Amino acid sequence: MKFSIVIHGAPWSSNASHSALRYAEAVLECGHEIVRLFFYQDGASNGSSLCVPPQDEINIPEQWQVLINKHGIDAVVCAASALKRGILDEAEADRYEKNAHNLLPGFAVSGLGQLIDAAGQSDRVVSFVQ
Repeated sequence: MKFSIVIHGAPWSSNASHSALRYAEAVLECGHEIVRLFFYQDGASNGSSLCVPPQDEINIPEQWQVLINKHGIDAVVCAASALKRGILDEAEADRYEKNAHNLLPGFAVSGLGQLIDAAGQSDRVVSFVQ
């Protein structure tokens, strides 16, 4: 079965991101495929390389990055959501004349069309909301 997962929650403000991460791991362990991870609204914060949780907490953005790289999963951060939260890839930093970018490697910035495309390719779209 093919899944797409939409993550609406920031890694530190709700359990949505952590629950989605564990769900994604379970989907893969069961032999299913993840077509795309789509980080939307506050979920865009999962793509920031500048998140530094306390030492006794799980580094959820880092865990997403490991999962994405290990399984070659397409991970998209909504462009509008990312820009509002100061999350930029190199191209967006150049476009808006910013002196730095902070999108974690393995993530890509794109629009809602990627979510629609993922839904068309998937048997199930599962959303994790705050």
